[in-house]
Amino acid sequence: MSMTDPLGDMLTRIRNAQRAKKSDVISPASNLRENVLEVLKKEGYIEGYQKVNVKPGIDELHIKLKYHEGASVITEIYRVSTPGRRVYSSVKDLPRVYNGLGISIISTPQGVMSDNDARKANVGGEILCQVF
Repeated sequence: MSMTDPLGDMLTRIRNAQRAKKSDVISPASNLRENVLEVLKKEGYIEGYQKVNVKPGIDELHIKLKYHEGASVITEIYRVSTPGRRVYSSVKDLPRVYNGLGISIISTPQGVMSDNDARKANVGGEILCQVF
């Protein structure tokens, strides 16, 4: 059976693992997932990730979750644009998550980036998810 929302699946795996206080989580690999994880790592929401080749042609992402004093760094992570309802935004209409305390991850023509980087680059795009 095919998966209709691979990015939403990865975000749910991260959310569930953090609620269960797991140190790491495994997700199937794709370029979009890897780009989103790179933004999460750069913004300090995860410790890191590693792409592991399981079989020829099949890769997995091993995501190392981040905790601060026993509490997970990510308190909320959810999908905004879904396969059934795409959400696009121009640079001047990019939403602020908790008045700038959180981030939105945006897919732009210049690549996947946080909302702050998109404002600096003056580009809009599809709002993939929001993290706080």
